[in-house]
Amino acid sequence: MLSGETGTGKEMLARFIHSQSPRSAKPFIPVDCTAFSETLFESQLFGHLKGAFTGAHRDSLGFIRAADGGTLFLDEIGELGPSLQAKLLRVLQERRVVPVGDVWPRPVDIRVICATNRDLGAMVADGSFRQDLYFRLQVFSIHVPPLRERLEDLIPLADHCLRGLAEVSGDEPHRLSSAAAEALLRHNWPGNVRELFNVLEHAHVLAEGSVIELHDLPEPLCTGGFRARQPSELNLATVERRTIVEALKRCNYNRTAACRLLGLELRRLNRRIMTLKIQLPIKRSLPAPSSARHEEPQTPDIAAAS
Repeated sequence: MLSGETGTGKEMLARFIHSQSPRSAKPFIPVDCTAFSETLFESQLFGHLKGAFTGAHRDSLGFIRAADGGTLFLDEIGELGPSLQAKLLRVLQERRVVPVGDVWPRPVDIRVICATNRDLGAMVADGSFRQDLYFRLQVFSIHVPPLRERLEDLIPLADHCLRGLAEVSGDEPHRLSSAAAEALLRHNWPGNVRELFNVLEHAHVLAEGSVIELHDLPEPLCTGGFRARQPSELNLATVERRTIVEALKRCNYNRTAACRLLGLELRRLNRRIMTLKIQLPIKRSLPAPSSARHEEPQTPDIAAAS
């Protein structure tokens, strides 16, 4: 289990673990657990038989069987729905997978590496993640610290990125001026290594010579005017809560419409509303007319009104 903020390089670490293992000659299959709806993701993960559902025109191995003998990397494992969590647990325990539309289990031999930027322990506590699956996945855990906590890695990472950009463009590798390097070290890096690589690609395009100067960096880094808020002020749960509340407001608190806007299933939206303790306005119905009063509606006096 790899944990850490978004952009810290968890998938790169997973690929490194795979490359250094006896399974390195076999496939490394990365799976983004946020990329599919729960219904589609089941067939993508476990495979399916031809004709198992509408549109299944041929058999599919699925991600798990495609990784047989190698490594299955499940990114953002915390986004799996409850039914998929139960089925994944069964696969891990029995080392067998049953494709959608089939009844016979197929044996698989895989290493599973998971990654998440969420607190799975807290999700277990609030009931949104299965405790038995959590303990099954937490056999060996590695926390990947954010870039702001390992600034000694920043310049070596920057040099590595610049060499890669030079290979793609066919140029000589750029190097950082002292002023540009100091600006990078002063930055808080809320986007971590991914943000660093984007900044350097920007500078690589603008640099006129072989040296990246301060003015080649994006403006917030040049001026020092941007300081990202600390994690205590801004975290994933806060952003998620604001996004869901804004979507509900735009849709006049119609959950079905909000699901379409957010690209979520209704069950997942309801679960996130409960987990994040989002208070929804109470819909008040109009009082029923009293049975004691049966007055006939009066015709308005048009002449008096005019």
